[in-house]
Amino acid sequence: MPSILAIAGSPTHPSRTHGLVEIAAKRLQQEGFQVDIVSVRDFPAEDLVFGRYDSAALNPVKALLEKADGVIVSTPIYKASYTGVLKAFLDLLPQKSLNCKVVLPIATGGTIAHLLAIEYALKPVLAELGARHILGTVYAVDQQIQRLKDGSLQLEPEIEDRLYNSLQELSQAVRHLDPTAEKLIPVR
Repeated sequence: MPSILAIAGSPTHPSRTHGLVEIAAKRLQQEGFQVDIVSVRDFPAEDLVFGRYDSAALNPVKALLEKADGVIVSTPIYKASYTGVLKAFLDLLPQKSLNCKVVLPIATGGTIAHLLAIEYALKPVLAELGARHILGTVYAVDQQIQRLKDGSLQLEPEIEDRLYNSLQELSQAVRHLDPTAEKLIPVR
C-alpha cells in the first residue's frame, strides 16, 4: 500500500492549515493510501530550538519519512514566509530525506499577496532536503476555508477543486514513481 506522510507545520491546533491536511488525508485514505499526519507543534520545543538532531522524538518521524512514497508539507504563511516551527523541524530532518519522494506543498494565508512565499521560501528548503518531484502548491486564502459550528471545515468550491486535483496529481505521481530511477515513469 502506498504511503503518504503529511507534515502539519502550523503552530496552533485547530487551524485551517491542519484542517486542510486532515481533509487531504481522508481523501487519500479513500483512494487506498496509508496516511500518517505529523504535527510539528507536538515536538519538544527544546529539541526544535536547540537543533537536537539526535532527539528520540524524531525517530518515529524518520521511520515514517523513510517508508513514505509521498510527502505533504503544510504551513500557514506569516510575514511572507512559512512558520518558524516548520523551519526548525525541517532543519532536524536528515540530509536528502525527501530524495525519491513526491512532495505536495499546501499553504494558507490571509491574502493572495503571499502566494509566492512558497516558491521563494519553502521550495528551496524542500529541494535542499532532496525533493526533486515538487508538485504545484495548493494555496488557500483564509476566506476560502470556513470553520463550521461543529468544528469541521467547509471549503469554497474553487479551493476544494484545486485541492482534490492536486491530490489526484500526487496520487498518480506516487503510483508511478520508480524510486531507483529518481524520475517519474510516464503514465500509459
